[in-house]
Amino acid sequence: MNDFDIKMIKKLILKGQWLLSEHALDKLLERNLRIVDVLTSILNGEILEDYPDDPRGHSCLILGKKDNKYIHTVCGFQNKSLVIITSYIPELPK
Repeated sequence: MNDFDIKMIKKLILKGQWLLSEHALDKLLERNLRIVDVLTSILNGEILEDYPDDPRGHSCLILGKKDNKYIHTVCGFQNKSLVIITSYIPELPK
């Protein structure tokens, strides 16, 4: 899988074909985010940015919402699974 398609990303989540990176786990704990909120935000989200030239591998930024909270999530692919690289609450522009 090289191209990011939000429908494919959502399908992988619903099929349970996703992984949480160690970095993502650390950041979720640090930022007091729950994985269910991240997954829900991806399922309700859209791809904001595509990073095909990321030196760590092709990734994308997804903006989604859970309840009244917007969540940014950076994802990539490993084998045939979605990898959640990090998630955070975006700051409002000043």
